[in-house]
Amino acid sequence: MNATLDLAAIEAMDAADPLRSMRDRFVLPQGVIYLDGNSLGAASPAVFDELNKAATQEWAQDLIRAWNTAGWFDMPVELGDQLGRLIGAAAGQTVVCDTTSINIYKVLHAALAMRPDRSVIVAEGSSFPTDLYMAEGVASTRPGTTLRLEGVDAPEIEELIDERVAVILVNHVNYKSGQLRDMAALTRRAHQAGALIVWDLCHTAGALPVELDGANADFAIGCTYKNLNGGPGSPAFIYAAKRHHDDVYQPLSGWWGHARPFAFEQAYAAGTGIRRFLCGTQPVLSMRALKGALDVWNDVDMTAVRKKSIALTDLFIQLVETKCSAYGLELESPRNGNERGSQVSFIHPNGYQVMRALIERGVIGDFRAPSTIRFGFTPLYVGYRDVWQAVEVLEDILRTGAWQDARFAVKTAVT
Repeated sequence: MNATLDLAAIEAMDAADPLRSMRDRFVLPQGVIYLDGNSLGAASPAVFDELNKAATQEWAQDLIRAWNTAGWFDMPVELGDQLGRLIGAAAGQTVVCDTTSINIYKVLHAALAMRPDRSVIVAEGSSFPTDLYMAEGVASTRPGTTLRLEGVDAPEIEELIDERVAVILVNHVNYKSGQLRDMAALTRRAHQAGALIVWDLCHTAGALPVELDGANADFAIGCTYKNLNGGPGSPAFIYAAKRHHDDVYQPLSGWWGHARPFAFEQAYAAGTGIRRFLCGTQPVLSMRALKGALDVWNDVDMTAVRKKSIALTDLFIQLVETKCSAYGLELESPRNGNERGSQVSFIHPNGYQVMRALIERGVIGDFRAPSTIRFGFTPLYVGYRDVWQAVEVLEDILRTGAWQDARFAVKTAVT
């Protein structure tokens, strides 16, 4: 990228952006540059419309009839198919339900049951903590099951995969650094060893093209409140390749996953297909909000999203290193855009204070202990001028030492 970029060149990039009109489909506060869509996506009027319709018409007027008249009962599978288009999944393989943590629990148990002669779960030591916590929880319910961690038991995850491994739980994009893994290559490696693989797409879905079917993946889980903009706490999802459906049994055998839920039978009988991963009654209002968020994606080309994502993050890295190189920032994310997700992380010894100062100035990113300042670039509503202005604010905070203000000091926990 041209090292002599100026504001006029930046504005020309915005003018040529094929996704620029998408910004109008989101609610963004005045005076805010929002670079935290990889933690919580921005709101959309389409979400509010769906919520209003579900609450004031369907619930208020149709009452319990809305389970049929408004299609509430089938939403987990219908939304799953809609979301599946964004992650390279053919119809009938994705279901929207529950939370990411619960879905990890279900999928890991299912995978272990499919490999009864194996007893090892492989995961990343640098994984988002809930993945590790749930893997520990699953292992604790199965005597003899152990957990191997990349970065703890071996430097690279490939070194941990052998004939004892039942399932590998791995993030497609690392939550802190943004490192992007090669899905097809690692899936092949798992299958060569006879293991199954579960891909965590929390920082991938809606950020870049994914080809679960094309990579021959076994399972995937992910959330919808980040780049998919489903709202705080919006339901998560599970993908299971169709070839596994007849062999899948997961332990949370709630009535929604029953083959005949309204027969009210005493014993459990698993439903068919992807519905086997359902558990209890799903949150209808949250589901309807997610429908509004996913509808926005009907007009979006994921190839264009990825192209802009790389351009935005490349620009941010270039500008930060040009304007802020004297102030102790160290790039933590991969420099090659093809090797990272839609986020950029820098390390700074006073990262917490720096981020708090940025947020006060209207540039919202986030901090990850011990020293990472992280910026997410959502191509549907972040523009190139946003990047320019964010770096201007960052440079000013570092140059003037504004981050040293006592208001931004790290709070010490009371013990």
